[in-house]
Amino acid sequence: MQPFRSFIQGIIHFWINLAGKKVDYNVQPHLKGPAAEDQQIGDQFYRKIAKNEDLGIQTAEDAGLMKNFKDAFDANNPHLPILDPAVAEFYEKTSLFKLEVWAKWKAPVSWFAKLIIKTLSSEIMQLNIPLDPMDTSYGMSSSVIHLIDSEGNLKYACWNRSSNKTSEVVYAGLYSPVTIKNEPYVRVVFPLPMGNVTVILKGVIQEDGSIKLISNQNKYPQTGYFRIHKNKNGRVKARKIPIHEVIHVFRAKDGQLRTDHTFSFRSLQFLQLHYKIYR
Repeated sequence: MQPFRSFIQGIIHFWINLAGKKVDYNVQPHLKGPAAEDQQIGDQFYRKIAKNEDLGIQTAEDAGLMKNFKDAFDANNPHLPILDPAVAEFYEKTSLFKLEVWAKWKAPVSWFAKLIIKTLSSEIMQLNIPLDPMDTSYGMSSSVIHLIDSEGNLKYACWNRSSNKTSEVVYAGLYSPVTIKNEPYVRVVFPLPMGNVTVILKGVIQEDGSIKLISNQNKYPQTGYFRIHKNKNGRVKARKIPIHEVIHVFRAKDGQLRTDHTFSFRSLQFLQLHYKIYR
């Protein structure tokens, strides 16, 4: 598997160098995120990031993805008062919650996605989305680690999610609020060897108080799914891939907190994840 993995990884890096655009962090500071130095990410990736960026590591039983979830929305948003407090609590105290997840893949895009997961994601322990619903039949573990700067500010909330059945890392992401052209967004960075995937999402409060985090450049031009690569010469390039995501966090009729997370390539949906969230 190692030679084939290196071959696929080489093709991806070549494609980004060829088709990607040079990143100017002065113009696009929201695309400046950590990359992995090793071939494996795993659940301890945050330690190297903390060391490289001189950040402190902070743990807490109730650590959340954001200190104040309202930072993900415009302060003048008329729907802010109806934001469901249960949804806000999940984002602010994520570590207190347990997760169960079901995955449903849809052809034909899923064929290519599954090839990438089998050859790359499972090996590097990153973006290792379950291919079979039985992979997560025992639930998913979840932990949040905070990386703090010298002034005590939260720079990254590191969210590790692993399968309880296989102990394999599913996601290892860095969450933070960002401002782009004076508008608030949520940024998620998934470190990869010599680069990362950066997803920019727009928070939209629904009429029932639930929220949707949306990455769709057609609706919100600043959002998107960026594959970023730093070559051996230190040049950073990014390619915006037309993968659209919608993360709908809501309280069901029975009061249970749930999430529907859909992935589409352009308009063609290829994956749906459904989460049950509980304490």
